[in-house]
Amino acid sequence: MPLTTTTNEHFSICPSIFLRRIRVRSPSPKFPPRFSQFSISRPNLTSPSAAMLLPQNPVLSDVCASAVSAAVAASCLRLWEETARRDLFDQKLNRKLVHISIGLIFMLCWPLFSSGPRGAILASLTPGVNIIRMLLVGSGMWKDEATVKSMSRYGDRRELLTGPLYYAITITLACVIYWRNSPNGIAAICNLCAGDGFADVVGRRFGKRKLPYNQNKSIAGSCAMASAGFLSSIGFMYYFFSFGYMQCSWELVFGFLVVSLASALVESLPISTKLDDNLTLTITSIAVGSLVF
Repeated sequence: MPLTTTTNEHFSICPSIFLRRIRVRSPSPKFPPRFSQFSISRPNLTSPSAAMLLPQNPVLSDVCASAVSAAVAASCLRLWEETARRDLFDQKLNRKLVHISIGLIFMLCWPLFSSGPRGAILASLTPGVNIIRMLLVGSGMWKDEATVKSMSRYGDRRELLTGPLYYAITITLACVIYWRNSPNGIAAICNLCAGDGFADVVGRRFGKRKLPYNQNKSIAGSCAMASAGFLSSIGFMYYFFSFGYMQCSWELVFGFLVVSLASALVESLPISTKLDDNLTLTITSIAVGSLVF
């Protein structure tokens, strides 16, 4: 068969061409994606230094980032001081708006800093200055009625030496010790700011049904705290993931849920009312986070 001989001879001479044609014409198999695991690697589009102001000079960049972070925090505080001075909101609501926003806005500035200890220390100067401020104003050494009105429940300067002081200490230590690649620091700040803040706001408005073991707390408030703390933790997990500081996984999601539930439970106990929920909530978040992360 001449035709067969020619074809075989052609195949024997150019087998690679023949096989290449077969591979090109054959459709590639398509495998369904697997959803059994949720683990995302850091995108290649960004790097840990992507948000730095001056990547070529990390020291100067951290100094500039510290100035920007301080300016942002001061502007936010100034805004709530003005709303308190003008009585635009109820004093307790204004206080909780400060409580919710300051720590979370400060944490949004973390990508501006470098990844090493220097970046963490310089970043912590912003809430660290507020520790000194709470001590001075709360003790009466520095008169600042706007700060007292925006951060206290009843307009007493001595209140700044408890809840607001614990708040500033928590954010400062979380920044220095855990920094932005640790889920424990994220959980502590998010449950303190968003969780505790929304618990009070929602509880006062919709908290008609009280908890059977604490008539000062409501079911709506506890649910709002667990939800706000958990969702904000997930949000910051994705936020820091986008800059390459941490991974996303179901293990982290489950850990954030456990920490938020535990924090909401402890915040609902009478001991948190007798002491200070900023203190008990922080200790709970860090202790439980150390076990689950």
